[in-house]
Amino acid sequence: MRAVVQRVSSASVTVDGTTVGAIDEPGLLVLVGVTHTDTPAEAARLAAKLWGLRILSGEKSCSDIGAPLLVVSQFTLYGDTRKGRRPTWQAAAPGPVAEPLVEAVCAELRGLGAHVETGVFGADMKVGLTNDGPITLVLEI
Repeated sequence: MRAVVQRVSSASVTVDGTTVGAIDEPGLLVLVGVTHTDTPAEAARLAAKLWGLRILSGEKSCSDIGAPLLVVSQFTLYGDTRKGRRPTWQAAAPGPVAEPLVEAVCAELRGLGAHVETGVFGADMKVGLTNDGPITLVLEI
């Protein structure tokens, strides 16, 4: 699994003009990509890493201060641009594989006590955010 994590002051995701997920306080926006070999165990590891990642103000984690997370599926994190001008998406897992694993990350986070907002898997989403810092990290599990 691969995730791009951004420390944000606020973030939201809309689908067809309707806000489907939003956080309006400091927290994390997490874009999650899944590849063919990912497992529920890796989803659990990613959730634990996100919950304990100390990148919020004062070197705090979401678990330290109960900060919310907005989790958005992002198959393009597995785009390959090494050849030509058009990315290939062969390394991205198909929806029936990826969707349950993105949901597993969210379920694991909620099980740890997190407030989790989400986008809509497979939808044309518009993501808005105010990056705080800016701090942006790539996690590979």
